[in-house]
Amino acid sequence: MNKKLLLLLIVLLCGYFLSACEREPPAEPLVRPVLTQVVELKHYWRKSRYAGEVKARYEMALGFRIKGKIIERFVEVGEVVEPGALLARLDPQDYQLQLMEAEGGLAAARAEQKKAASDLKRYEQLYKDKIVSATEWQKYSNADAVANARFKQAEAQADVARNQTEYTSLHSDKGGVITALEMEVGQVVVAGQTVVNLALPQEKEVVIAVAENRLNELRHADDISINLWMNPDKLYKGRVREVSPGADPVTRTYSVKITLLDADDVVQLGMTASVVVMQKREGKVAQLPLSAIFQKEDKPAVWIYSEKTSRVNLQPVEVAEYQYDAVLISGGLKQGERVVTAGVNKLAPDQKVRLLQGKQL
Repeated sequence: MNKKLLLLLIVLLCGYFLSACEREPPAEPLVRPVLTQVVELKHYWRKSRYAGEVKARYEMALGFRIKGKIIERFVEVGEVVEPGALLARLDPQDYQLQLMEAEGGLAAARAEQKKAASDLKRYEQLYKDKIVSATEWQKYSNADAVANARFKQAEAQADVARNQTEYTSLHSDKGGVITALEMEVGQVVVAGQTVVNLALPQEKEVVIAVAENRLNELRHADDISINLWMNPDKLYKGRVREVSPGADPVTRTYSVKITLLDADDVVQLGMTASVVVMQKREGKVAQLPLSAIFQKEDKPAVWIYSEKTSRVNLQPVEVAEYQYDAVLISGGLKQGERVVTAGVNKLAPDQKVRLLQGKQL
């Protein structure tokens, strides 16, 4: 019995020593590969981009000064017209008849004026010769004054009728581009109704829509540049001319007009433009990718890599601004420090890491 127990004990000991021999040595700590970026503190320009449309600074709404029926139209949308160009015409028949009536009244008033002047001259001489009384002379003197007044009245009425006849033709006061037509042949319009919109192309501007929280950025912009979608390589200088005092009731955005300071003939009305607004931020900041930010107790921090020890440690930072694909750090970093930009959630304090070759910034 004792021999059996001894044999069992020997077997167990052999198994233990064999298993001990097969144990692997303890694993070395994992050295994680990371991407890093060297901190560069510099002045940062905040850049915002808006889409807009090229428009004329000055636009004229033209209409007839009298009412009537449109019988002719001589322009189309987009046409360039010279000063004095004929745009449209009303039916002049009624106004020509009124002019004939006024000219007839003027001729009658002129005849009455001549007769009254002749009578006055004759009776004035008779009065001097003491053939007629002063009362009789005064009667013809009054008749002459009335005839002169009626002639002036008829002359003014004829001028009004003549002007109205001329108003049946609508002319352009200045040269420009027809941007809209609100009339058709056969349409009856009233006096002052807008029928043609004329843009004066001498001064051009870009109109953009801006949210209310970005208005100060436009008002205090340090630089504004504009490029056309048809020619994105050429930049034009811009300056904010007007900010709408009220928001659009539908979009809740504010209309901002930016003057093109150096527009050339390439810039045409109606073109789509891209407006880049630059604003210089106070102080120096470091721009890092969003992947570099690590949250510790709901506070932003980054992992600083030490080239001497090849280890990383956490550094709290102050974030100036979160952007679409980057973050601006205004405090907590020094010039030339190396920050981990990828793999931040897999790191631990004082952990040894290795830099990926050819991937550093």
